[in-house]
Amino acid sequence: MSFATLGLSEEIVRAVTERGYTVPTPIQSQAIPAILSGGDLLAGAQTGTGKTAGFVLPILHLLTTNAAKGPSEGRPPIQALILIPTRELAAQVEESVREYGKYLKLNSMVMIGGVNINPQISRLRSRVDILVATPGRLLDHVQQKTLDLSHIKILVLDEADRMLDMGFIRDIKKVLALLPKHRQNLLFSATFSDEIKALADGLLNKPAMIEVAKRNATADKISHKVYPVDRDKKRPLLAHLIKENNWHQVLVFTRTKHGANQLAEYLTKNGINSLAIHGNKSQSARTRALAEFKDGSLQVLVATDIAARGIDIADLPHVVNYELPNVPEDYVHRIGRTGRAGQTGEAVSLVCVDEIKLQSDIERLLKRELPEEVVPGFEPDRNAKPEPIQNGRSGLPGRGQPRGRSSSKPASQGQARSNTGPAKAGGGGFGSAKPAATRRPAGRGR
Repeated sequence: MSFATLGLSEEIVRAVTERGYTVPTPIQSQAIPAILSGGDLLAGAQTGTGKTAGFVLPILHLLTTNAAKGPSEGRPPIQALILIPTRELAAQVEESVREYGKYLKLNSMVMIGGVNINPQISRLRSRVDILVATPGRLLDHVQQKTLDLSHIKILVLDEADRMLDMGFIRDIKKVLALLPKHRQNLLFSATFSDEIKALADGLLNKPAMIEVAKRNATADKISHKVYPVDRDKKRPLLAHLIKENNWHQVLVFTRTKHGANQLAEYLTKNGINSLAIHGNKSQSARTRALAEFKDGSLQVLVATDIAARGIDIADLPHVVNYELPNVPEDYVHRIGRTGRAGQTGEAVSLVCVDEIKLQSDIERLLKRELPEEVVPGFEPDRNAKPEPIQNGRSGLPGRGQPRGRSSSKPASQGQARSNTGPAKAGGGGFGSAKPAATRRPAGRGR
């Protein structure tokens, strides 16, 4: 099967071919015909399966085939709205729209927070056919009356499960109320939780359903490795692994912003070019770090979970869990940055005694044991006592400071306005730690 056989225009197939893609992935081969038929779609696909092209390509085709004519006195209206949970992912999706549509007479725009709103207002005065936006900044424009959504033909909710996890449900409902009733709705999610099913029931009209990967499955070509280590030896072990194995383009996850900063500084001082990326960083700093990481000039990017679904880098070879996530599903999202679209990748986790329960929760979710390897010189103390990971978060371990809460969730715009939503039960704690469900408050002010 080729992209041409899916019914896409010659111009779109040409752009896809120039990016080096010739054979559609499973999600693309199923989603593209379904979307071209004009009906609603509920699609489940793990990260790295090519789902962005799965909805971008048919949207480009539909809007070109059914080109809208604007009112005689003004410009054509916005026809497609793609809602994305994080700024980085929104920027990358809009980049894909431009690249796949470069031979078409369609214009796109990305609308995110963390940057000056005035250039966006100016951009809206010219033609925009496809708008890629995060919910908070979109509603900022609605409030300032700079945005008209009354002619939207196609709505995409991408990473819908992440949207709900970040507390965007109120914002989504506000946006839906501004859209015309008759439109095509496309909902993409890595998992089909009860909340996602409820959202789909209220949004979609007799949708086609596609699920190309088992729920919470990891890519087949990702190899997993756990390195047991004492909490105060994690940083030197990570530096050792990077140098000894000559790793380049290493994405490292920490639980906290403070921990990300400290780890990046440590690695840099030890001759490993590193930068941290998280919600407290300015948008320009985040964009610059991602650009350097993508082009290979930055060896290590240390991130909180803001990057778990927002980084799309071809052939990213290594993802390291410096600290295991409190929620097992987040392990899947983190390591999904490697092993994308059929490529191989390596997922490494540094696990101390505090995290043994978290490792067990992840293995239970994956229905497999993660292979372990002890590095000579970094053998863990088997008599070490676990310390609680309070609130499901910890700072850099082994420093003797209190382990206070520091958010690792994205400080994406619109979050402050979305301080509601159920707490998500985590993987449990150790020692005197309370169960995760009681440790994380329901209010989300992250």
